[in-house]
Amino acid sequence: MSTNNHYLCQLAELPDNSSLGFDLPDAGIGVFAVRRGDRVFVYRNLCPHVHIPLEWVEHEFLTADMSLIQCANHGALFAIETGQCIAGPCNGQSLQAIEHQVTDGALYAITTE
Repeated sequence: MSTNNHYLCQLAELPDNSSLGFDLPDAGIGVFAVRRGDRVFVYRNLCPHVHIPLEWVEHEFLTADMSLIQCANHGALFAIETGQCIAGPCNGQSLQAIEHQVTDGALYAITTE
């Protein structure tokens, strides 16, 4: 099994309380990152309810008050820190967390094949 690091962005391009989406063609998946202060959370861009991307508008994964992740398709709400669905049709399920790291100010997603 090999490990691959996928460059996502410079951390400075992901402001506090914001989100960005990314395609990982080599891994065949889409992911998104959310920043909360010094912490970054990366999840697979796939609703656990119907297995489609979460956003309708590019890079918009958060509620209007930036407090939760929201699926634009069915309104499911997810805790940013855990990916756990707290309201909506997939209540109790979770987004798939993606291993990641920040190196020299750059954010990378880590996948295994």
